[in-house]
Amino acid sequence: MRYDVVVVGAGPAGSLAAKYSAMNGAKTLLIEEHVEIGYPVSCAGLISAKALEECDIGLGKWIKNEIAGALVCSPDGQEIQIKGQEVKAYVIERKIFDRELAKHALKAGTDLLLHSKAIGLRKEENILEVNNQGEHFEISAKIIIGADGVKSNISKWSELGKVKKVLPGVQILGLYDLQDLSFVEIFTGSSAPGFFAWAIPIEKDIARIGLCTARPLQHLKSMLKYHKVVSKRYLGSHLDFTMGAIPLGPLKRTVSKGIMIVGDAAGQVKPSSGGGIYTGALCAKIAGEVAAKAIKEGDVSAERLMEYENRWRSAIGRELNIGMRINEIFSRLSDSDINELIRMINDPEILRIISQYGDMDYPSAVVKKLILKKPSLLRSFGMLAKAIR
Repeated sequence: MRYDVVVVGAGPAGSLAAKYSAMNGAKTLLIEEHVEIGYPVSCAGLISAKALEECDIGLGKWIKNEIAGALVCSPDGQEIQIKGQEVKAYVIERKIFDRELAKHALKAGTDLLLHSKAIGLRKEENILEVNNQGEHFEISAKIIIGADGVKSNISKWSELGKVKKVLPGVQILGLYDLQDLSFVEIFTGSSAPGFFAWAIPIEKDIARIGLCTARPLQHLKSMLKYHKVVSKRYLGSHLDFTMGAIPLGPLKRTVSKGIMIVGDAAGQVKPSSGGGIYTGALCAKIAGEVAAKAIKEGDVSAERLMEYENRWRSAIGRELNIGMRINEIFSRLSDSDINELIRMINDPEILRIISQYGDMDYPSAVVKKLILKKPSLLRSFGMLAKAIR
């Protein structure tokens, strides 16, 4: 088999990279190791309105709920309500969502192979070795785009390394006494050390409850049983259980000769929230476009493919770096530090600024606004100010 571009992994980033490669004239193949697209689910399923737009699809049957704000809970049980002026995010059914994106890639001219796992790469020839239900075959590609997730083999085989840090996560779909169907609940502190926990409303009395941290299952069980707030709202039964992982920090380099890495595989994930659909979609579209242009020019050198690297870093590189620094700072805060921070934020003027300027995809913007409006935040949490400079 011979293709101009082969994309490994049919998640959102892979499907969008394949779509943009095909629509720009490259003969494109998308391969997926699982027997169906969108399975297994390894995502909380909450995406920003901007992410939905970046994916080139509108509202559809993949939307389960609309989110207008958040309830943020401190370790000592304080709750603050942050309400947006419009719909900020959508709860999605990832299986349906992923299939819709793959469908768009196929309509653009992409070929698709399911149940096909990349098992090796002959780098000098850019030949991908594939196993399909016991049958081994080779695919020759001018460019291979690795969209194969946080444990990317394409990145490893092409000697581009691995992401700096990976946080494992778990989530249940359970019975839960929701306070407001349009509000996500966020839980901070030692119940999910180094990150946070969440309850995402699906429908009345049903939520996705999860967290990301080291030993996540142990922490989730503890939170459901002992947390001051969650233990009272969780109604004791769950319908589903999922596991996943979040890469924190992008690869130092995402291209080599004939190779491009996108999405979770490249660490193109917001360290502040763990969300990767907006960032992955933005980068994947650039990758597909650059790949097709490079094919037309007959130049797939690392130097030519650096256009992708330069463009995605220009678009979101600084935000990812700021997010990493903020994540590292919050990871070092004690429960008492977080309690104090929540108390300071629970101020009408601060909450107004967050509601007006808050952006799930560019959180540094609201941090800057807060520090300008409330210098007391700078005095108490100066490390955050340094992080966004």
